[in-house]
Amino acid sequence: MKLRSPIGASLVAACALLHCVSLTSIRTVVADDESQTHETAKADSVVNIWPKDPPTWNAPTDPEVDQTKPNGGRVADRYVIRLGNVATPQLHVYPAEGSKTTVIICPGGGFSILAWDLEGTEIASWLQSNGISAAVLKYRVPTGKEDKKWLPPAQDMQRSVSLVRSGAIESLPTEHIGVLGFSAGGHTVVRGTLETERLYEAQDEHDQASLRPDFAALIYPAYLTKERNSVEMDEELKVTKDTPPFFFAHAFDDPLTPMGSVGLFAKLKAQNIPSSLHIFSTGGHGFGGRDTGAEKDAWLPLLKSFLSDRGF
Repeated sequence: MKLRSPIGASLVAACALLHCVSLTSIRTVVADDESQTHETAKADSVVNIWPKDPPTWNAPTDPEVDQTKPNGGRVADRYVIRLGNVATPQLHVYPAEGSKTTVIICPGGGFSILAWDLEGTEIASWLQSNGISAAVLKYRVPTGKEDKKWLPPAQDMQRSVSLVRSGAIESLPTEHIGVLGFSAGGHTVVRGTLETERLYEAQDEHDQASLRPDFAALIYPAYLTKERNSVEMDEELKVTKDTPPFFFAHAFDDPLTPMGSVGLFAKLKAQNIPSSLHIFSTGGHGFGGRDTGAEKDAWLPLLKSFLSDRGF
């Protein structure tokens, strides 16, 4: 992987070290239950997104670690890496040969952890195998001590879009850049995409590139309504004629109401922004992209068709 200036050689060396640390930190080892281990795909490279420290926040003091317990909840009868104490935001890069589109993926985790493989690396691998470049954003968590839990993750998302769009990561295409988020990562995508201003002070010339993605995909996005089961949308979420197209996938029986997806889709429709909404009759919350033979498994092929239809 080549990283273009002005990030420079020192950051390349740092990223190489961070790559080793990152791979170690997410390696899944569960004592006395080897069957729970689920191997994640290896990124082509890992890039530290900030040139120095990220914007000020209440960073964790404990080391980054997989917080899933031996009896932790499985999805599709497979282990899930729940990565916590993330203080160094990174992009884990999955380039696809001949691709003209990069999708930046924001895993969910309630702003407490990141569902790293289920909603991150597994999705990046699927996109890569389908000819679409991807990068999994390891954004800052936990953010429970922040006045706005979504702000540090949204800052990391906006910075990632500008970094990729500026051409700083040579292996990733810059022609089309989209963002894809699950649950709290979906909320991150909404905040970072609908906000017309940069949520942090510009750091370098990479921040001269646009922070607005060309499209956004929300998979069971969380916290978009006023209350957990409300039909009223958060009034801070403003859609304008310049908002990019959105793709939605949500389950009818999600305890985090699908009305957030429905309500945001209605706002997009009112502005005549071509978008795609899919509400599956079952699926609950947190199903990721793991195939179980259920109706909700259709969302990944539907997303690919959406991108193709929109010219991405």
